[in-house]
Amino acid sequence: MSRASAVPEDEMCKHQPRCPDALAPDCKAARVMVTHPEQGWSLLCNGVVLFEDAGALLPSGREVAPPVMASAVISAASAVTCAASAGPVLAAIAA
Repeated sequence: MSRASAVPEDEMCKHQPRCPDALAPDCKAARVMVTHPEQGWSLLCNGVVLFEDAGALLPSGREVAPPVMASAVISAASAVTCAASAGPVLAAIAA
């Protein structure tokens, strides 16, 4: 049984200017070559598989976790702050 060999990165991107390399910090800025929104992923021309949650899989097989959303962190912190400050108010209403 023969396995298809991976396409070398230098043969993947033919865009001018070239898209960022798969190991570059801005690797997710490469152009989409194939997209499957129903499955939640897209293949970029540098070989990176980009998932809808912004996580990625590099051509080497290394996983890149999705970034932590700053708004989610702020919302969670606000909810904790609001709950803590509402405690005395709720206690006064219940009394």
